[in-house]
Amino acid sequence: MPQAATLALKGLSKQYTVKEESLAVLQNIDLTVNPGEFVSIVGSSGCGKSTLLRLIIGLELEHEGEILLDGTPITGTSLERGIVFQEHRLLPWLTVEQNVSLGLINAPITEAQKRRAVQEHIELVGLVGFEKALPYQLSGGMAQRVSIARALVNKPEILLLDEPFGALDALTRAHLQQELHRIWRREGITMILVTHDVEEAVFLGDKVVVMEPRPGRIRRIVPVDLPHPRDRAAYRFASVKEDVLREFGGQAPEDRLVAEEVQFPRDLRLSPTISFAL
Repeated sequence: MPQAATLALKGLSKQYTVKEESLAVLQNIDLTVNPGEFVSIVGSSGCGKSTLLRLIIGLELEHEGEILLDGTPITGTSLERGIVFQEHRLLPWLTVEQNVSLGLINAPITEAQKRRAVQEHIELVGLVGFEKALPYQLSGGMAQRVSIARALVNKPEILLLDEPFGALDALTRAHLQQELHRIWRREGITMILVTHDVEEAVFLGDKVVVMEPRPGRIRRIVPVDLPHPRDRAAYRFASVKEDVLREFGGQAPEDRLVAEEVQFPRDLRLSPTISFAL
């Protein structure tokens, strides 16, 4: 089992230059993610959620403030941090086990250890029997399981998830939320999930970070003091969900429309499948 890490963001700000003008994307983000914690991040489109994950993973290096992993500044990508993006990006000519093994290319272990780790993580995501299958033979949910296995196979301290189930149908999404919860409890690693789905955020998170846009900043951190496994139909669950949704009430009308959209299943919208993992 990997050792969970503490992540600290201190005064984190990010801006881009657009047409010779500065565009603030994130402003004064202060957040501590404790070892083994599951943190959900929600907010309307354009509030910098995905940019925040890219900074944590080390894909973007220019910023103000600090990003510390166990007290050490993050200065680039590392095997300590795995990420599952919106597109699974499985290589179509490789089998399930070959795609998962890509996460171990630079791992300092023997070939026998790599084979064992790949098989263990295929078992972890419930794909035993599909080791030799090619991506076109998998459903969208199965492909995302392969992505999660690939991100976990080198045992990162933190797993970052950028709307990994956003384009799946409601039943598949609910099932994979339960599977992700099982994996989190079993592996004991720190997880950070970006999502538009408030119910998903409350179902999985120990706390929900609500962000507001222009520039992106933390509006409120809502604790989710509910036991596991969580009952979506319970009054206390609905109360926390409503508490999170109320935080969108102070946004501008156009932002509020996007925020209110999260109350409806994403599968009712005509959007292409977008899920991706490194």
